[in-house]
Amino acid sequence: MAKLFGTDGVRGVANEHPMTAEMALNIGKATAHLFKRRGHQPKIIIGKDTRISGYVLENALVSGICSMGVEAVMVGTMPTPGIAFLTRDMRADAGIVISASHNPFQDNGIKIFSHTGFKLPDEKEAEIEDMIFANNMHKLHPSPEELGKAYRIEGARDRYVVFLKNTFPRAYTLEGMKIVLDCANGATYRVGPQTFIELGAEVTTLFDKPNGRNINDNCGSQHPEALAEEVLRQKADVGFAFDGDGDRLIAVDDTGSVLTGDQIMALCAKTMKRDGELDNNILVSTVMSNIGLGIALKELAIEQVSTKVGDRYVLEEMQTKNAAIGGEDSGHIIFLNHHTTGDGILSALQVLVTMKKEQKPLSALARIMRVYPQKLVNIDVASKPDISEIPEIVAVIKKVEDALGEKGRVLVRYSGTQNMCRVMVEGPTNEETEKSCHEIAAVIKDKLT
Repeated sequence: MAKLFGTDGVRGVANEHPMTAEMALNIGKATAHLFKRRGHQPKIIIGKDTRISGYVLENALVSGICSMGVEAVMVGTMPTPGIAFLTRDMRADAGIVISASHNPFQDNGIKIFSHTGFKLPDEKEAEIEDMIFANNMHKLHPSPEELGKAYRIEGARDRYVVFLKNTFPRAYTLEGMKIVLDCANGATYRVGPQTFIELGAEVTTLFDKPNGRNINDNCGSQHPEALAEEVLRQKADVGFAFDGDGDRLIAVDDTGSVLTGDQIMALCAKTMKRDGELDNNILVSTVMSNIGLGIALKELAIEQVSTKVGDRYVLEEMQTKNAAIGGEDSGHIIFLNHHTTGDGILSALQVLVTMKKEQKPLSALARIMRVYPQKLVNIDVASKPDISEIPEIVAVIKKVEDALGEKGRVLVRYSGTQNMCRVMVEGPTNEETEKSCHEIAAVIKDKLT
């Protein structure tokens, strides 16, 4: 049976399988049926980022949801974590986000939250897939008098802003601070500036004019160069870059240096531990985290728990270990005592809280962790065979690992959302790291493309 869901929902090129109107209709139907309860008027919240294909998918999802006797509540452009919050806050039965996160505008995706505000576990996604591929949902349709209705609500953005502001302690203010935001022409382009302005900051906003096609286009968390330049030009205290759907954060300090998700987690965890907020003295990260994070946490006597790549796996481990902070080097950071999912704006606020508590600039706080040279190469592949079954790839990985020894590490994995193999190498010098990474990548290109 075909598989729809990857590590972060359903994703692909818009208007091509699986991101077609027909598939969105069926996902809407299956999700509505899965979460429908008797004796209650069920409703599902729907939000989207700024991609032009969002209109097609939104209307298809709404049709599928209403056809199953469930109300579809549209909130328009909203960050992914905003939908997670609204789903809980409005006591909806589920929440759906139309977004492909940091991908280019040609792609789109569908992410689903349960009524608790958490992303669906694998078994629930499997139920949706089974319903769709069984091709019998027409037998589940309710009678005409039981059809659902669709409507838009006003004020959703303001509700989310209030939630975000409440995660920032009232004992502090952002008055007198100069902050630059890069909104990636995505879902944070209104709610991001509004939040920081209402807390008193002087805000300069970049890439806040989405046109449906410029989301993540040389901007946002994957391209913070313009943000760094503007922070220096403005002599700002800090800069924050979000991705297209607003669940990632990359920061720029007062010297124009870019901080990764690992650095952000390390500096926040240190202050959280001092203030008794680091539950069980644990930080959860993924196998992609920089070696420097583990070294910094060891010096801080904080336990590091590692998971496979994907914020959903970080979250699962955080819940299991009762951890307060976890995330990915890419900037997906979860503050579980505040929210059920990664939230770029919320994470930025926690960085500012740390700066206020420590009374230090971000450049000083960032010294807590040395970032070891890291090289990542993404290779488009035709298929995803088991890497351990390809002798030539196994041999080159072992060769590089033996050469690096304890001075570095190698990670080769397939993307969970794209036909891509990722090769990551960390080493003692930029030259050695880059050489080793390209050596492995060359063999993978030869065997898999």
